[in-house]
Amino acid sequence: MYAVVRIRGRVDIAKEAEDTLKMIKLTRPHRMRIVDDKMLPMIKKVKDFVTWGEVSDEFVGELSKKRKERNGVYALNPPKGGLKSSKLAFPKGDLGYRGKKIEDFIKRMW
Repeated sequence: MYAVVRIRGRVDIAKEAEDTLKMIKLTRPHRMRIVDDKMLPMIKKVKDFVTWGEVSDEFVGELSKKRKERNGVYALNPPKGGLKSSKLAFPKGDLGYRGKKIEDFIKRMW
């Protein structure tokens, strides 16, 4: 399972990327969705607007206790301590694939 968090907003976004984000149900920044491996090609298509990584079942259970899920989407707060950069890829910025470090990022957004 992957957690996908939208980082960037709706300004200056290509129609194809916006449509893909709507299909993933990430229509606003600081929204998160848990998806399976089948969605990975769609996530890679919008890599310039989201960050993602693998999450464990225990983490998803803990997340469900902290936040309510609506239509498969979790609404999160902006991260404590702010973002490094919403335009650069991880590790210099906050976009793209993070691996297991996505759990730490999401905990900053509870």
